[in-house]
Amino acid sequence: MISRRTFVNGLAAGVATTAFASSAKSYGQILGANDRLNFAINGLNGRGYAHLSALKNNSKTARVAYCCDVDAHILAKFAGAAEKALGYAPKAEQDFRRMLDSKDVDAITVATPDHWHTPMAVLGLKAGKHVYVEKPSSHNAREGELLVLAQEKYKKCVQVGDQQRSSDYSIEMIKKIHDGYIGTPYMAKAFYVNTRQSMGHGKPAPVPEWLNWDLWQGPAPRHEYVDNVHPYNWHWLRRYGTGETLNNGTHEIDVCRWALQAEYPETVTATGGRFQFQDDWEFYDTLVTNFGYSDKIITWEGRCSQGMKVYGRERGSVIMGTKGTVVIDRDGYDVYDWKGKQIDQFQTGKTTTSADTLGIDTMTDVHFANFISAIKTGEKLNSPIQIANVAVTMLLLSNIAYFTGRTLHLDTKNGHIKNDPEAMKLWGRDYEKGWEVTL
Repeated sequence: MISRRTFVNGLAAGVATTAFASSAKSYGQILGANDRLNFAINGLNGRGYAHLSALKNNSKTARVAYCCDVDAHILAKFAGAAEKALGYAPKAEQDFRRMLDSKDVDAITVATPDHWHTPMAVLGLKAGKHVYVEKPSSHNAREGELLVLAQEKYKKCVQVGDQQRSSDYSIEMIKKIHDGYIGTPYMAKAFYVNTRQSMGHGKPAPVPEWLNWDLWQGPAPRHEYVDNVHPYNWHWLRRYGTGETLNNGTHEIDVCRWALQAEYPETVTATGGRFQFQDDWEFYDTLVTNFGYSDKIITWEGRCSQGMKVYGRERGSVIMGTKGTVVIDRDGYDVYDWKGKQIDQFQTGKTTTSADTLGIDTMTDVHFANFISAIKTGEKLNSPIQIANVAVTMLLLSNIAYFTGRTLHLDTKNGHIKNDPEAMKLWGRDYEKGWEVTL
């Protein structure tokens, strides 16, 4: 093993990997990998740990070959945790493109900042890799279209990290709803609350020697480095992130859409603002969105700097029908009759919190197992990009409705905004030259 100092310095110089441990155990891992898929985890500061845990828990069918992050400190920390958890040391790379060049990698996972999700996923597909990409699968609606087209062109599996789609009790409850359990479902409400603090006002600063700031920005037009963006507050800047609506609302809106069997809505309206703090945050901290259909309605309520719970929960989905209501989240569900009397309940025995940025759970393990089986045996994906992209695009349209301040009227076949060229300009984004997403 090389020392952490040597490791970090080598990465900062742009040429460092950890060698595989030479123990018999590690050697056996390499030689015994014929029946395992080799994975590369990209983006290691948060959700990447859930990917590591899920791959460890699917170790009979999967193996971690690489871990990649542009921040050498984050990479060194994760590499150490990975070796401890797995019993062998994946190769560590600061530049993910070296991993893409490796014929040893079968699949990549993407847990990077949002502006990298589609560009890295498409590059992975071009390199012949299967892709597990975290939500939101795209930074803008045009990227969502491109990722769907890329999957269809390169014929590899693309699973989006909507892990509740792989939850046994969620699958069972959604089927019951479709079979008439609460009558005809016609209204769904997705919600999320948190108590996020201010990101303050950033100051220009020298780029840390351990951070590849140019590669961190990647597809995004270049900006000077400021001291309050990396590693987390990029979420609240439009050039990198998508706001809380896509950061977390994607999960709950996906469940609502699933339950109501809803595709693209006819209209989208969004009202909100940045109320709690005055800082560099470019999105809202509070947003209410209505997705209008001719026979149903879906709403989103996001409050990421005001912690008052909804139905005693910090996040979840409420499905209302002509005969009853289901309130469902990652911890179970409650069922009520038409008059609001509780008639059923299921609890997993665990309590999740919106403050958890890792999301290590059994749902993620099973979601990865489904992805692996899809690659190895052709099992149907639970959240393929074609399905997941609808909820992501709906919420990206919610952002467009908010920033334009008007109701959007949509083409229900593809989500495109009708008769509003100004709003449609926000369908895509500008890219740093040379980083455009191409098929």
